Amino acid sequence: MIAARFLELRKRRGLMITLTALTIGLPTLFLVIKLFLHAFVPKSYGPAGGFAVFTTLIAGVLYIFAFIVAMTLGATAGCSDLADGMFTQQVVTGRSRVALYLARIPAGLAIVIPMVAVAFTIICAACVFSAPTRFDFQGTTVPLGLSLHGYEIWAADHPNLIICDFPYNGPCPGNEAQPTAPLSRALAERQASQNYATYAVTYNSPPDGLMIRAGLWVELEVVIAFVFGLGFASLMGQRLVPILLMILYQIIFRPLLLSAKIPHLINLSRPLVIELAVAHFEPGGVGFSSGIVNGPGLRDSSSLLPESTTVAVCVIATWLVGWTLLGAWRMATRDA
Repeated sequence: MIAARFLELRKRRGLMITLTALTIGLPTLFLVIKLFLHAFVPKSYGPAGGFAVFTTLIAGVLYIFAFIVAMTLGATAGCSDLADGMFTQQVVTGRSRVALYLARIPAGLAIVIPMVAVAFTIICAACVFSAPTRFDFQGTTVPLGLSLHGYEIWAADHPNLIICDFPYNGPCPGNEAQPTAPLSRALAERQASQNYATYAVTYNSPPDGLMIRAGLWVELEVVIAFVFGLGFASLMGQRLVPILLMILYQIIFRPLLLSAKIPHLINLSRPLVIELAVAHFEPGGVGFSSGIVNGPGLRDSSSLLPESTTVAVCVIATWLVGWTLLGAWRMATRDA
């Protein structure tokens, strides 16, 4: 049954082409354009790869479109037999309806997981092999891999590059005359100390460990999105409306709930917004947490609701089991 479901989905050429274009085509096109721009106009356009490009593509492109692709494929698998008029023929064979439903999960995941993996591999390869040759932090060329003490010493030796160029919470001389040399060194050291946490998780190219964790993290979201789309479409008995509702949720309602600006939505957001639980397992530095509303960047979870590991695991398990049970129940009780 799994092989039959797999072939049924794979033979939908229009769907496969569209999903492949969204998952693999968009980041590949973006990287190819950046490669050509850097090759022909290197002074105006920086390298095509690097850590900043990696975080942008993962948090701002692949994560969002992988969710949409996975839930679209899930919605298609959830009601394809109804749309094709094959549900009655499957029922009269005497096979268990629940087994027919459960067979769609590994069949669909066998398509969408490799698809996202290919897109992720392309992004990683481009970001590693086309990374900048020098370390540029906050617009300033800084030595790579310094310890906190070494970073403060370097800042004290280059106060003109640090003072009022790096983010700083204390007083800034602004347009006034530059302070004396001892004060400049002390101020540069304080600014370096404040910015070291961000400096320590910024790289020329993404580290191997970060890429592995980010890949597993994106695939986790893909599995959740597919099961969600499969159960939702099976529950409603159609494909178009669930897909539209899930896209609206992904683009409009999810950022609203994640912002948690409305007090009455704070407790509601925990079980309803699965990304709160998924973000708990986000590799540091990928930028999904701060990329929800303000665009990709370094991880900053201050705008998200705090989630313990236990709560995050329970929410993810509830979504996976809950939507599977709902979809299987609806298929088992649907009139043939």
